[in-house]
Amino acid sequence: MRTRLIGTAAIGALALSALAMPVAQADTFRPKDVSEGDTKITKVVVDGDNKVAFGTSGAKTVKVSVTATDDSGIKSAEEFSLVGPGAGFELTGKPTCTKVNSTTSTCSASVKIDPKTDYLLNANAGTWYVDAWVTAKDDDYVWEEKAGSFKFQRAAKLTTDAAPEPVKKGKTLTVTGSLTRANWESLKYGAYGSQSVKLQYRKKSADSYTTVKTVKADSKGKLKTTVKASADGYYRFSFAGNSTTGAVNAAGDFVDVK
Repeated sequence: MRTRLIGTAAIGALALSALAMPVAQADTFRPKDVSEGDTKITKVVVDGDNKVAFGTSGAKTVKVSVTATDDSGIKSAEEFSLVGPGAGFELTGKPTCTKVNSTTSTCSASVKIDPKTDYLLNANAGTWYVDAWVTAKDDDYVWEEKAGSFKFQRAAKLTTDAAPEPVKKGKTLTVTGSLTRANWESLKYGAYGSQSVKLQYRKKSADSYTTVKTVKADSKGKLKTTVKASADGYYRFSFAGNSTTGAVNAAGDFVDVK
């Protein structure tokens, strides 16, 4: 991944704190141990739902919001560090802090990530953590390592095809599809096999899908199952996602039942 420099203010403060300690303490010093006063981080949200999935092209801006509180109010925050598996590391821009009330503010910043220029590795997918430094108006502060977590995922694609079309009521429909996910190293989508996927159905007059059955993809990500045709409607496969791969719904395939 592209190397980013950690905020100099945060590093400087960490170094001064370490120098102020006895040698024995400095040797075991960890950023997560740094705090002064009653400043506390109460909430961390990444991209709204703590999940962010990347395909093989196109930059995506990831927003990080850290809510903190102190009796005197919150003054500022340093750039947030995003740290993940496979030596994954990203650094946001300088946060902007918005006052919630007299003691609490939410500090937000973002970082743009592009699979093509950030050289993502497949090993980078998984649980990432947000490290945050927040300073209060009375100069109390808190540095919290792993203040929050989020899923850094490989985007997935899913297809659905129901046949024959049209079909007589009560006859058998064969529904096929394919599950693939982004390979950040080849910058292509590849088969994602042996995953459980739901077959869902939405009647033509209905607003939502219901699950008909669960199907397991073969080693090449191929899906195949059968159902009895009952009424005009849409069939689709739906993958719930996991820690390394994003959730995805296939486009519904309409079947005309005679």
